[in-house]
Amino acid sequence: MKTLLSVIDRISMILGRVAEVVVVLLIASMLYEVVARYVFGAPTLWAFDIAYMSTGALFVLGAAQALRQDAHVRIDVLSTRFPPRVRGAIDGVAFLFVLCPIFGMLAKIAGQKAWRAFVTGEVETVSPWAPLMWPFYSVLAIGLGALALQLAAEGLRNLIDPRRDDTFRLEA
Repeated sequence: MKTLLSVIDRISMILGRVAEVVVVLLIASMLYEVVARYVFGAPTLWAFDIAYMSTGALFVLGAAQALRQDAHVRIDVLSTRFPPRVRGAIDGVAFLFVLCPIFGMLAKIAGQKAWRAFVTGEVETVSPWAPLMWPFYSVLAIGLGALALQLAAEGLRNLIDPRRDDTFRLEA
């Protein structure tokens, strides 16, 4: 069990690092666009597409890592009043039996959409650049799948040890 949880943590860490690289690419492309537009008077066709695709990619690729590090936003007005065991049980059930299946299904749908876009050669229809959409959809599917796996891992951790001493957690 510990090995499986470590593998899931490693996947989340790797995708978190990829999201960090995507941030750099987003910044570089936006700087290029600003210089091209305002200094040279030659705006690019691709800037908008790169911006929304890279923003979406970094969001979903970083989601599993944020969950792994417990860095997500949580409104816990009631749960802080519960003992750690009850809190862990609630989190475990919510992560493993509610959120994990939802995000697993979203990953499956995104994967099917990516495959369909690959087979049909789908392009962005509202963009003058008209980029292929399957790479973007594939990244969304990978990120959502990693989030589903991390939700399962965190759910198991909370059910195994609700006090969260992080015995089963891979350190960054």
